[in-house]
Amino acid sequence: MTATPDAKPRGTRLPRMARRRQLLNAAQEVFVENGYHAAAMDEIAERAGVSKPVLYQHFPGKLELYLALLDLHVDDMANRCREALASTTDNKQRVHAAIGAFFDFVSSQGEAFRLVFESDLRNVAPVRQRMERSLRESAEMISQVIQEDTGCSSDEAHLLGVGLVGMAEVSARYWLASHGSIPKDVATQLMARLAWRGIGGFPLTG
Repeated sequence: MTATPDAKPRGTRLPRMARRRQLLNAAQEVFVENGYHAAAMDEIAERAGVSKPVLYQHFPGKLELYLALLDLHVDDMANRCREALASTTDNKQRVHAAIGAFFDFVSSQGEAFRLVFESDLRNVAPVRQRMERSLRESAEMISQVIQEDTGCSSDEAHLLGVGLVGMAEVSARYWLASHGSIPKDVATQLMARLAWRGIGGFPLTG
């Protein structure tokens, strides 16, 4: 079994945050490879190059470790979407940037997106809440822009935001599952054109 690049020989003391990051990196590899249920704390500790007591000092159990990873990646997805929407005032380019944020997310970080979008713990309340938060926050950001620019009601804008996020997520996941048979920039452009043909039909207010 190969230790993560951040792993240190046992007994080496790291600052608390550096150790936490090391443990999360190791846990992500194990969870992505094996799924939650088959992942073992023993293997995570071994992958990180630490003893189990050290692992338990930071995370009292496997679920807490998994939730900490989810929080990181849910925040990452929301930040990507926020940055995409703030990157331009041109709405056509905003659509492209927002779609691209989802393609970038699923293609980065060693398939960490599976923890957010394909968890085998969907029925566990704290996991489900985080998965729902990931899509809700992105949809709310997009719907706010739609409402401001089109004059749609809050409910109408939110439905459009949810639809755009759902399309971006599903298409990005399908693209990755097809092993990138289409270059990412081309795939992003195709989905952005599709989305813009729909959302661009709403007249601007003001």
